[in-house]
Amino acid sequence: MDQVRLFALGGLDEDGKNMYVVEVGESIFVIEAGLKYPESTDQLGIERIIPDFKYLVENQHRIQAIFISHGHDDVMAALPNLLRHVKAPVYSTPLTAMLIEEMLKKEGLRDIRVHRIKRNSSFKIAGIAVRAFGMTQSIADGFGLAIETPQGSIVYTSEYIVDYDIHNDAFSCDITALAEIGKRGVLALMTESVGADREGHSAPHHRITEFVEPAFEDAEGRILITTYHQNLYRIIEIIELANKYNRKVIFYDDDLRAILKAVEKMGYYRMPIGLEIPKAKFTNDLKDVVVIVSGSGDHVFRRMHKVALGEDAMLRLNSQDTVVIASPVVPGTEREATNMENELYKENVRVVTLDRRKVYSMHASIEDLKMMLYLFKPTYYMPIKGEYRQLVSNANIALNMGYHADKILVLDNGQIAKFENGILKSTADQLTLEDVLIDGNENLDVSGMVLRDREILSTDGAIIVGIVVNHKTKEVIGGPDVQSRGVIYLKDADHIVKEIGNIIEKTVEDAVKEKRYENMAVRMEAKDRIVKYVLKETGKRPMILPAIVEINVTE
Repeated sequence: MDQVRLFALGGLDEDGKNMYVVEVGESIFVIEAGLKYPESTDQLGIERIIPDFKYLVENQHRIQAIFISHGHDDVMAALPNLLRHVKAPVYSTPLTAMLIEEMLKKEGLRDIRVHRIKRNSSFKIAGIAVRAFGMTQSIADGFGLAIETPQGSIVYTSEYIVDYDIHNDAFSCDITALAEIGKRGVLALMTESVGADREGHSAPHHRITEFVEPAFEDAEGRILITTYHQNLYRIIEIIELANKYNRKVIFYDDDLRAILKAVEKMGYYRMPIGLEIPKAKFTNDLKDVVVIVSGSGDHVFRRMHKVALGEDAMLRLNSQDTVVIASPVVPGTEREATNMENELYKENVRVVTLDRRKVYSMHASIEDLKMMLYLFKPTYYMPIKGEYRQLVSNANIALNMGYHADKILVLDNGQIAKFENGILKSTADQLTLEDVLIDGNENLDVSGMVLRDREILSTDGAIIVGIVVNHKTKEVIGGPDVQSRGVIYLKDADHIVKEIGNIIEKTVEDAVKEKRYENMAVRMEAKDRIVKYVLKETGKRPMILPAIVEINVTE
């Protein structure tokens, strides 16, 4: 019987960066390729963090499929980075596939085929049966997976809620399909853990209508609402409220408008005719309007913060405005959210925030997780998607339902669970993984050297010292020139500045005299000497940047 291996390259003991790997014999199936946003101030200038793909690159000839379960950044935004190094087919549902193709196009990646599958469908890849099943998520077309193995299915639910009042097929979940998979035998069930400490079901607490509607009833002027553009369920709620209260809608974000056009084209949802005002016809004098300010990650907070500061070219606040913050703060966005909210209060507008204790994110709560355990009846249970305390909360749900501890797998990223003949044989093997830090588009800093340099610049400043030498004779013919930023005030430290210049000049002269001059080596030697001197004089360790410029001198 083929060995089955199950592990995560991201998503365990963290919020985001989801990537899970299922190995059936020699075949590898990758589920998700997401990012997370930096949460700490010591990750200066880092825009996003993605999984370590090293294992997948080394074994790419075995990868049969990459599945992306829905259109959220935490499960799909690292896909372009992966596909630059690994050539493998991508599988997803129509809306998510369209979002992926747009993303790949922006990243300049072409000739990558994205296979479209139905939310409730069965198919084979490399001779292995796979079943997709629809799940209720905050964006349309979300699905879970059951990968059949000789030992039983490996089931991945993705994020979800159980809501019996969903009347839109693009968001619905067929409970009977899940029960049918369970009856066939499930070796391991992977379910999310973000809401594992919340009592009851997430529904109907995920709906914002009853909390936002009073703002529509009381607003004297415009209503501005912040939301993530990938939270389609919430956006539809806002549109329906605007229609009910005869308010026109303006979409600040072009990406959101593109998503809604795709949704309309696919027949998932159609906006009421005449409700929208194009951005080109928007003016700040309009009153009975709802402006939806959206974005991904902390971008939505940055955009509204810019509006609050009066720096936005399109929107200007006035005292009659009501601002509804319907975008919950997620890890990595706290600072931007706080800055935005503080500035809004300064502008004397009415600010409405949703109480997180009453309005839930669309993630499974305790009773939702229990239902999955009842339906699938797995032999082994693996909490995923969440910080460690959330993984433990999820594991405790299974314990309380009668599962023994040896049937519950709370793993670390890179820790491999091996199954043989339907029995867990080992979790001892561990892949060595590093967070891959993305600065800009594709500048990776796994070692952390760039971050350390930035931390030094932000705390102890920098000193730049330059000197000019004759290229032929290496005689000093210009300088030295010393510039300090964030270290010392030059006018009050003439003796330090002078000595720094003397150090680099003497270092060059000594190297020439001893016939060992080499530009790079001399600069490094001068840097070491200056570091020691500045530390002795100031107690600081600034970044030292020595420059030796060699020029040809004509006689």
